[in-house]
Amino acid sequence: MPENTPGPSGADESTRWQTSLPAEPEDSGDLVRPQETAAARTRADGAADGAGYGAGSGPDGSGGNGGDGTDDDGGRRAERGRRGGSARSARSGRWRSGALGWLREIGTIVVIALVLSFLIKTFLFRAYWIPSGSMENTLELNDRIFVNLLVPHPFALQRGDVVVFKDSQGWLPPTAPTSPGPFSWVKEGLTFVGLLPDDSQQHLVKRVIGLPGDRVICCDAAGKLTVNGAALTEPYLYPGSPPADPAAPFDVTVPDGELWVMGDHRDESADSRAHQNTPGKGFVPISDVEGQATVIAWPLNRITFLGNYPDVFRPVPSPAPHSASSPSAVPTGR
Repeated sequence: MPENTPGPSGADESTRWQTSLPAEPEDSGDLVRPQETAAARTRADGAADGAGYGAGSGPDGSGGNGGDGTDDDGGRRAERGRRGGSARSARSGRWRSGALGWLREIGTIVVIALVLSFLIKTFLFRAYWIPSGSMENTLELNDRIFVNLLVPHPFALQRGDVVVFKDSQGWLPPTAPTSPGPFSWVKEGLTFVGLLPDDSQQHLVKRVIGLPGDRVICCDAAGKLTVNGAALTEPYLYPGSPPADPAAPFDVTVPDGELWVMGDHRDESADSRAHQNTPGKGFVPISDVEGQATVIAWPLNRITFLGNYPDVFRPVPSPAPHSASSPSAVPTGR
């Protein structure tokens, strides 16, 4: 190698050393000193946090470099208020919906109950109350009874049945007219649907002793009634009450389509016996019968079914064929 050729330790060495060092940036004013970098980074982070959490609030909600914390608290309270109002509105809507549904269900039940009551009252059962003691002790004063409207049609009457019938023959004294009160429509409505007894017409309640064609006589040697010659032992009579008044005997044959009826408290009952001298001769048209009393419904301590004592009338034979055509009663003694 020539002597004056640059070797490894000349200017080339200096050049290599300088190029191996990192280039020092020029101070253009955009760079900061190392000791200022942390503060600048803190300010930048604060500005970013303020932008993320809204004006005037930092990440801890206490306010930051970007705005006033009081405004942020008001915003949060407004948001909570809106959320609370929405929740209350939802609860109120659910309550109203539930209340309306409950009222609809109650109204439906009431309507169905009234319709069923009306149908039952019209076709099956009807309520009546007992105003006298003529049927004691079977029925007592102010008892409420249910009457089976399927008797006498389609089911036939039987001896011993307790029946309610219209007073078409004037057995009862006329009632004084009453002026309707301010709430009379309530009573009329409840009576119409069958929830109250019907007192618009006069009715009587008695026990059937004789059917069409039967011959009923008072009394045999033992003081008992006889029907078609068979003496009756009547356990339903009021204690101490005789089957009939021996001083007013009678011998009647029941015409077609009519009945002979008597009360269980014979001393207190103005029944067929007491009306033998009227145009109807004391007989009750079957067409006047509203139905058979089957149940005492009130008071609660007297709830029971009403029987017709089939054992009492079982010995009674069928009437003689010619008896059914008998035109009228043959009363004796009165």
